[in-house]
Amino acid sequence: MNLLRQNTDYAFRMLVGLGQRRGELVNVRVLAEECQVPHQFAAKIMQKLHDEGVVESVMGPRGGFRLAKHPSGIDLLTVIRVIQGPVVVNTCLLGEQACERQDHCLVTGKLTALQDMMETYLRGITLDDLLAGTVDMAKAL
Repeated sequence: MNLLRQNTDYAFRMLVGLGQRRGELVNVRVLAEECQVPHQFAAKIMQKLHDEGVVESVMGPRGGFRLAKHPSGIDLLTVIRVIQGPVVVNTCLLGEQACERQDHCLVTGKLTALQDMMETYLRGITLDDLLAGTVDMAKAL
């Protein structure tokens, strides 16, 4: 089982591509080709990112997409949630209605701690970090 889906990987690639362009408008076809993402997937992913305010679009023959925020304001957890929804270690962490044993389960506490560490780590890595080619592990944790 993959924690991250293929379309999330595509989103990361395209956001890095946009981040490297520093505000320049990029046509989705050009971005898809440069990032080796199938055009249909690229268009759908960019629409999701646009709907959540991660990227902005300009219509017209010279239009395209660009980041709506500074790369330091875009973290991996946000991108993951926009593209594929919540990432959980186990479905029992989706809320009380997901598991009736949650109140007395001996495993839930440890899984919750793992979930918190994972979310903190992903929230601590920004697009700016990816563009710099480094991730400060202390910052991410």
